[in-house]
Amino acid sequence: MTHTPGSPEPEQVQAADHEPTAAEPVPTPDPTAPDNTAPESTGSDPDASEAAEAPPEAEKTDALQNAPESGDVGGPPGATGESGETGDQVGPAPETVASNEWGRVDAAGEVFVRTADGERSVGSWQVGQPEQALAFFGRKFDDLAVQVDLLEQRLESGAAAPDEIASGVRRLRDALKDAKAVGDLDALSARLDVVDAHISERRAERKQARAKAQDEAQARKEAIAEAAEAIAEGNDWRHGADRLRALLDEWKSLARLNRATDDALWRRFSTARTHYTRRRKAHFAELADRRETARVIKERILTEAEELATSTDWGGTSRRYRELMTEWKAAGPAPRNVEDMLWKRFRAAQDTFFEARAAHQAQRDDEELNNLRLKEELLVEAEALLPVQDWKSARAQLRSVQERWEQIGYVPRDSRRTVEGRLRKVEDAIRQAEDSEWKRSNPEAYARAQDTVDQLQALISDLEQKVEKARASGDERKLREAEEALAARRTWLEQAEQARDEFAG
Repeated sequence: MTHTPGSPEPEQVQAADHEPTAAEPVPTPDPTAPDNTAPESTGSDPDASEAAEAPPEAEKTDALQNAPESGDVGGPPGATGESGETGDQVGPAPETVASNEWGRVDAAGEVFVRTADGERSVGSWQVGQPEQALAFFGRKFDDLAVQVDLLEQRLESGAAAPDEIASGVRRLRDALKDAKAVGDLDALSARLDVVDAHISERRAERKQARAKAQDEAQARKEAIAEAAEAIAEGNDWRHGADRLRALLDEWKSLARLNRATDDALWRRFSTARTHYTRRRKAHFAELADRRETARVIKERILTEAEELATSTDWGGTSRRYRELMTEWKAAGPAPRNVEDMLWKRFRAAQDTFFEARAAHQAQRDDEELNNLRLKEELLVEAEALLPVQDWKSARAQLRSVQERWEQIGYVPRDSRRTVEGRLRKVEDAIRQAEDSEWKRSNPEAYARAQDTVDQLQALISDLEQKVEKARASGDERKLREAEEALAARRTWLEQAEQARDEFAG
């Protein structure tokens, strides 16, 4: 756009806060890049400090009309125009009115950027101070720099794939070729070269990482398949299904392998799950049958148990309840919805019987304690017969004690042996007295005792003769044997004579 001094177009706005009209559109920044547009700056040009005191548009136009036609400061004689094409200068180049390290603005409002390939026009500035043009196109450069920064950061952090970064580099290279911006475009291009060089490294790293992830995923999937096969052959019906579900969730989180390997491992895993599910269903079906059979058995046991609850055959019924309990345990569990109910009824029947037996036992204990007291009184009477003087009188008194003893009944079990032993001792003493009397009054016994005495006397006489012969012959061994035998027979003779005398007494 060409601006004629002194005749500003009506749609142009003079205020410095609005963006001026550029000769060509400025490249649109990446929508993913943050808005880091640098604040307007007049740079280091001394004329920038006078921007706030710029004359009105009419004065600015006069200044441009009166500007010298020579002395193109800050740019080569053949600078590019708005179209960016280079040609021979028809007349003297307009004077440079504002410049910085990377660009300049001439008196005609044309804005140029300096690059290694030369100077080219990036647009026209017809409103506001020339320094504002440099600041405006500098912000366009800052937008591009932010996009390069973002690419570098995403490459360094690994937040984006190398192909995505490469696409961004190509887009920015295209944008830099005709960038409507003033700044170190060559430096941005060099930074893109560095990013481009690092993309291949990232591709290699990602390829290596993918290969490692594939190896790890394959190893883990093989381990999962093996674990599933072990579970499928086991009998952990309670936790096996939960474990297989956890393995399935883990499988889904792993990376896919090549199709053949992934499909083969998945078939192993899926087959194991199917095999386990079928076995588990068969197990629970069989378990349901066993539980139903157990229900029938336990209902039969329960019927008998409730019939025995009122029995007073304490010993026999107690044994039968123990047998029913053994049968109940052997039957196994019934279905859960009836097991507790059946067990409660069975326990209630047992409790009824055993509580009645306990009450009976308590009553019997009281009776046995009273019986113990009565029998201890009879023992005092029986033990008064000792020592036995007249066995016939003692026998008669003991018989009276025994008759009353039998009428009393049982005593406590732990006292039974003691009291019966005391009574038996009295019975034994009277029996011994009776036996002794009978022996003394039995003539046949006396005769047998006398015959024993006569035999021993004859034997002793023979042994005395053997002793004399052995002594006379000097045979020490025979003499010692004969003397030992003679001493023994004499001892026997004394005992036999005492026994004979007792029968004679």
